[in-house]
Amino acid sequence: MSNGVVLSVSQLNRYVKSIIEQDMNLQTVFVEGEISNFTNHYKTGHYYMTVKDANSSIKAVMFKTANMRLKFMPENAMKVIIKGRVAVFERDGQYQLYIDDMMPEGTGALSLAFEQLKERLAREGLFDAEKKKPIPVYPKKVGVVTSPTGAAIRDIINVISRRFPLTELVLCPVAVQGEYAAHQIKAAIELFNKNKAADVLIVGRGGGSVEELWAFNEEIVARAVAASEIPVISAVGHETDFTICDFAADLRAPTPSAAAELAVPDSLQQREMLESFRRRISNSVCDRISGEAARVKFAKMSLQRHSPQNYIDDLRVRCDKAVMAMESSVSRNMALKSKEFSSLCEKLDALSPLKIFARGYGAVVRQGKIISDVNAVERGETIDLILSNGTLECEVKDIKNG
Repeated sequence: MSNGVVLSVSQLNRYVKSIIEQDMNLQTVFVEGEISNFTNHYKTGHYYMTVKDANSSIKAVMFKTANMRLKFMPENAMKVIIKGRVAVFERDGQYQLYIDDMMPEGTGALSLAFEQLKERLAREGLFDAEKKKPIPVYPKKVGVVTSPTGAAIRDIINVISRRFPLTELVLCPVAVQGEYAAHQIKAAIELFNKNKAADVLIVGRGGGSVEELWAFNEEIVARAVAASEIPVISAVGHETDFTICDFAADLRAPTPSAAAELAVPDSLQQREMLESFRRRISNSVCDRISGEAARVKFAKMSLQRHSPQNYIDDLRVRCDKAVMAMESSVSRNMALKSKEFSSLCEKLDALSPLKIFARGYGAVVRQGKIISDVNAVERGETIDLILSNGTLECEVKDIKNG
């Protein structure tokens, strides 16, 4: 050196550091460049990177106290505008850029943060359709997570009281914008689930700027909505507004009023539908009864045709006819037999020995046997002589042949 003083490396670095830090032009600088070699030091929360352009580069660091305010995550090849200060890292003798704030070049920081978070959560499967829970058709309780003073709660109350007044409305008031809004929304969703205080949740607010709606783009809100066991309807802003909460919810409504319409059925339509069902059921029952009556009538006629009584009656007639035929046959046979009997009786009468006896003839009997041969008896035997009016006991005195 010109004055002959020999400095240590530390002294030199400290001297250079003091010169640079005393330069007020370097205390607040705005630098445009492209990020490379980006490192997120998870243990400390600090960001380390190199900021470069076509010809030069500079080391840079953004401490956790500063990067906590960022709405997006820096990435390699991202072009940014940086606000910071230049200082020397004395240990390495290296001057570098200490970043206080950063914004992406060409697009808003909030828009970039929205797209980054949306893409990351989508890769995790947080928005998958198969994870969406169905909205109950007839909820007994509808929980609402919104501001108690905004237009959103008034719209929801008006719509639900008009469409389905039987539903109980449960409000958990929260801030819907500002530093603590996201944490309050998350806590309200978890409280509803812990107490099982509703059958469906409406989470939202009325329209506003991107900054005013940003609480519903926070990761903690998206994860609370996705983890909710109670189905969630997201109703943030107006029809053209989309938030991360919309993608995480089971159903998105374009407005709070539309969310209320999706949460409960229309009682008037339900009455009309029930009346339509009643008419259809009545007509169906009447048609069924008419059809069954016709079938019963046909079955009755068929039964009558094939009735056992008809068969029995037929057999009875046939039996009666058989009896009559048998009686007629018996009568004829009896008449015929009676006639034959009379004829035989006449013949028998004509041939009767009594007739002969009546004319003076008799019959000789010995011991009950008729004697027709004089040689069959002997003199002195006793024989009976039967006449028409009695019997004579005789003794044989003599026998004359011829």
